[in-house]
Amino acid sequence: MPRRWLVTEVWLVFALSLGASGVRAAIDLIGAATSGQSLTAQTALIVGNPASGRPWLSLFLLLDSLAFGIMPVLLVIHFLIRSGERPATIGVDLTRPRSDSVRGAAIAAIVGGAGLGLYLAAHAAGVDLTVVPEAIPAVWYRIPILALSALQNAAVEEVLVAGYLLHRLRQLGWGDNTALATSALLRGSYHLYQGLGGFAGNAVMGLIFGRLYQRWGRVMPLLLAHFLMDAVAFIGYAELAHRVSWIPVPS
Repeated sequence: MPRRWLVTEVWLVFALSLGASGVRAAIDLIGAATSGQSLTAQTALIVGNPASGRPWLSLFLLLDSLAFGIMPVLLVIHFLIRSGERPATIGVDLTRPRSDSVRGAAIAAIVGGAGLGLYLAAHAAGVDLTVVPEAIPAVWYRIPILALSALQNAAVEEVLVAGYLLHRLRQLGWGDNTALATSALLRGSYHLYQGLGGFAGNAVMGLIFGRLYQRWGRVMPLLLAHFLMDAVAFIGYAELAHRVSWIPVPS
């Protein structure tokens, strides 16, 4: 494909997805920082309850958000196929279930544990908002929706930021280190709504995940690791918030 097409493609993909989220997150952080309240006194909600007191309406709205939220992944797959490639080009396939699972579980344990420690430290230092992973009432669909939300987050972020972006930047002639830094900064940007700690922690995660993608050429272990980390965060918060003293909760 002509170089200018690839450049336009990349800009459009991220203007319609995580790039736009990064801009909104930066605006949210500016709003939080200038509100007159400390950051730790404010909350950053990830999975909310869109229709309080109306569980069926809330379920349909959550499913609607999940269904349309995954569309950027399908768009990227379409662009790969259009350019004569396949999802397997960036390692989105099920050809290596054992190695992908082992790698994903190991990454989740190491990066997830470090990320939790960094969040607690940043929150204690007053540079992060109180992150509320979920606020769905204890209804029958709570855990399935949280698991699906974790899967959607993992698919969108890893397919777009780790796989697609680094693959396209390499095709455009970017050096691996420059592409890696760009990918990591993008990953940090759309977490700015959580505070500076959220930005820094996710940028570091981006450096790790991006380098592993450049080394392995596979998204699947990263997707699995991200899913496990988010699932533990969402479901763990649902089960343990207000029961475990060291988990920050809204005051």
